[in-house]
Amino acid sequence: MPRTSIGDRPMTDAERQARRRGARAAGAPVSRTRRPVDERGPAQRWRDAVAEQIVLQDQYSAWLAALPDNLQDAATADALLAISDLDLVDLQVIDPLRGFGRD
Repeated sequence: MPRTSIGDRPMTDAERQARRRGARAAGAPVSRTRRPVDERGPAQRWRDAVAEQIVLQDQYSAWLAALPDNLQDAATADALLAISDLDLVDLQVIDPLRGFGRD
C-alpha cells in the first residue's frame, strides 16, 4: 500500500532530492529500512519449499473433500483434483547439491 502524499501532488525527483539534502544538512537522523536477510542456504530453502507444497496440497485436498456436490463438476474441482493427485514424494527424496562451502 502506498504512503500518503505529503502535499497535494507527488513530488518530483528534484524536489525529493532537495528535501533529503535539506534534512541531512539540518542534522535530522537518517532512518533506513532494510529487508531481513534470509540466512538459509539453498538446500534448506528447498526443503522448506517442499514442506510448504505438502501443507498446501493437504489444504487443497481438504477443500476438495468439503466442496458441495453441485460444484464437483466445476473447473475448481478439476484444479483441486489435479493438485491433490500430484506425487510430491519424489520431491521429498531429492537432496540438493551443496555448493562450494556456502551451505
